[in-house]
Amino acid sequence: MKPPYKKSRQKTEEPVVNTRSGPSHSRLDEAASALSRVLTFEYPADAVLSRYFRDRLALGQQDRAFVAESVFGVLRRKLLLDYIAPEATPRQLLLLWLARIGGYSGRELGALCSSEETQWLNSTRAQGTLPLSVEADLPQWVIERLPEHDEDFIRALGRSLQESAPLDLRVNTLRATRDEVLARLEAEGVGAAPTPLSPIGIRLQGKPALSRHPLFTSGTVEVQDEGSQLLGYLLAPRRTDLVVDFCAGAGGKTLMLGALMNSQGRIYAFDVSEKRLSKLKPRLKRSGLSNLHPLVIAHENDTKVKRLAGKIDRVLVDAPCSGLGTLRRNPDLKFRQSPEGVAELVVKQTSILSAAARLVKPGGRLVYATCSLLTTENQQIVDAFLAAHPQFSALNCGELLQKQGITLECGDHMQLWPHIHRTDGFFAVALERAAG
Repeated sequence: MKPPYKKSRQKTEEPVVNTRSGPSHSRLDEAASALSRVLTFEYPADAVLSRYFRDRLALGQQDRAFVAESVFGVLRRKLLLDYIAPEATPRQLLLLWLARIGGYSGRELGALCSSEETQWLNSTRAQGTLPLSVEADLPQWVIERLPEHDEDFIRALGRSLQESAPLDLRVNTLRATRDEVLARLEAEGVGAAPTPLSPIGIRLQGKPALSRHPLFTSGTVEVQDEGSQLLGYLLAPRRTDLVVDFCAGAGGKTLMLGALMNSQGRIYAFDVSEKRLSKLKPRLKRSGLSNLHPLVIAHENDTKVKRLAGKIDRVLVDAPCSGLGTLRRNPDLKFRQSPEGVAELVVKQTSILSAAARLVKPGGRLVYATCSLLTTENQQIVDAFLAAHPQFSALNCGELLQKQGITLECGDHMQLWPHIHRTDGFFAVALERAAG
């Protein structure tokens, strides 16, 4: 079992695909080989592909682009492909995706398929009305745990999750304004626009390589989904506050909180994974922040945590979760997760939220968030917490955001949907401890 709130690679983006590359015999072989490894679902798909490419340094950029695009394409529509061809091999799944969904012509594929494969492809057709789970490409157990069961809603959600996520940036306001960054990107010919909700977000057109761009290396921008950025505005730390990011991971949200505080006050970044926190160090150096203090803890009841009980103004709990709100980035999660796995996560989420709550001083604020779409990980967790902790009450998330110039229709919780808000799927609630 994983440590209580060690985050996996669930929220990472798939390999950047910039080039539309046609198939060839060698590319088909490589894609089929990579797909066969991914379909074991033993490890995250992005990690498997990264390892696959490291072992094949001779593969060119276009080869890698084709393999990545094809593998993730199959994962996004695998329930449909399985419905059409239940006994298909990885190579057949790949050919079926290329022919029916990927937009490759019969001429492109004809020269690469054997006569048997061509005959098989021509014989594969979906018959009749598709089941809702196949049309949405969401497992039935996921659909049953969504808070919204309207079929049109689920179809729209499913179609959105079958798309690739956009690339969002967060501007480090210690380094520049959003307008300044947008002007520079425009001057460089990079398509970019302000995010509709986050005041410091930028949405890029396509997925240009950023790792060596001066805006990134200088700490002026960080990659962060717009929905994730809104969590910082729900927490709304003040410059003199003591803040804890309870499940900090690699520190993306922690860095945002530090910038919102103008590098004043003090932020503790807790995580059980030293490896994950180590990834924060170069990001922290680039950011220019001086108010952030990473701390490795053994578990949620570590003495490092207990000594801060009742002393913290703002606590963020971005809890470990199923990650099903990130299916645009991580389509393999709908096969790697299970009802049993979610049940285990619910136990962890409950324990972590309870432990984090003990840190909050009277009058302080606690934000609980997940990148899950499931009621069991979201509203049910909060309802149980409030029943057990009457000293806490839910704040109106819409009002909190409105005070900071963000217009989003929501009440005592924030639920972001990919097909409505064009973000990852996020749930968040802001809880306040009574002052008395």
